Amino acid sequence: MSAIPDLAAIEAMDAADPLRSMRERFILPKDVIYLDGNSLGAASHAVFDELQKASTQEWAQDLIRAWNTAGWFDMPTTLGDQLGRLIGAAAGQTVVCDTTSINIYKVLHAALAMRPDRSVIVAEGDSFPTDLYMAEGVASTRPGAVLRLEGVDGPTIEELIDERVAVILVNHVNYKSGELRDMVALTRLAHEAGALIVWDLCHTAGALPVELDRAKADFAVGCSYKYLNGGPGAPAFIYAAARHLGDVSQPLSGWWGHARPFAFERGYVAGTGIRRFLCGTQPILSMRALKGALDIWDDVDMAALRMKSIALTDLFIHLVEAKCGAFGLTLESTRDGNRRGSQVSFLHDHGYQVMRALIERGVIGDFRAPSTIRFGFTPLYVSYKDVWQAVEVLEDILRTGSWQDPRFATKEAVT
Repeated sequence: MSAIPDLAAIEAMDAADPLRSMRERFILPKDVIYLDGNSLGAASHAVFDELQKASTQEWAQDLIRAWNTAGWFDMPTTLGDQLGRLIGAAAGQTVVCDTTSINIYKVLHAALAMRPDRSVIVAEGDSFPTDLYMAEGVASTRPGAVLRLEGVDGPTIEELIDERVAVILVNHVNYKSGELRDMVALTRLAHEAGALIVWDLCHTAGALPVELDRAKADFAVGCSYKYLNGGPGAPAFIYAAARHLGDVSQPLSGWWGHARPFAFERGYVAGTGIRRFLCGTQPILSMRALKGALDIWDDVDMAALRMKSIALTDLFIHLVEAKCGAFGLTLESTRDGNRRGSQVSFLHDHGYQVMRALIERGVIGDFRAPSTIRFGFTPLYVSYKDVWQAVEVLEDILRTGSWQDPRFATKEAVT
């Protein structure tokens, strides 16, 4: 892409978009360009239909009977299989439950128990903080456990893997830069060293095709409130390869993971299959909202989704550098669309104030300290015209210096 496309060319791109009808399924506020689906996905009409049914019919009328009549008890596994199709997981290997942090705790313990003669956890030094916090917490409970970090204890994860490594916890897409890791290659390297690998798919699921089974991944975790649009605080998920489910164990032995949860036995006996990763009673209303969000994906061609994601992000980079390149922005993301998730990050010395100014003008992205302004592109509802208009606003803010308004220096959450 060399010449700057005009608005007519942009509108032609939207007209030819095979996913253009998906936008109508979402509730998007007027005069807002939403480029923060990598933090919280937009609401869909289907989500509210499910919540309405779950609250006014199933809860209000069926009461406790709904655990059976509405299938509430089995929702973690039925939704798990539905979500599993989006991450390349055959049925019976994915369960929707709890939060990403809790699920990281479970799978790291599970992996360490499977490699009792090894004591090292490897993770990224620039990982999303909760991954590191949970890895630290797991290591603190196991005598002799060591946490090695990419960028701290060695330049790359590959160079940190040796015969002492039990498990590698790695993000498929880096939350700041959007860099996409080679899942097949890194998984193979881990296995050649005798280690297990856990993939964090928080910035991947719903953003691009994933093939966990084909890559021979061991475990994966992720959230459902970003590109999957499950709603704030929507439940997370765990994937565990079928080959591990016969004897894998995790430390949070709650009643939902029991082999016979309604026998009310005094001792714990782990359930079979993926259900053994369950712990306590799950948030059913949140799960019903997620069901509405996931139902939309039955009509989505993931190859078309990925093509549009790359096209949107390529266009954004091209327009920003052409129109705003003289105002102190530096591209943090890779230029190679095939090595990038569905986000673009730029560095700016006053990134916080710039993002505050953008949000006030109706262009919603987010800021990550110390200087990253980040934009997420959800292909289901972001248009090429959205990209064009967002860059027009960004250029105006930078050219006029309106971001220097003292109001924008006041620290508040920019999510």
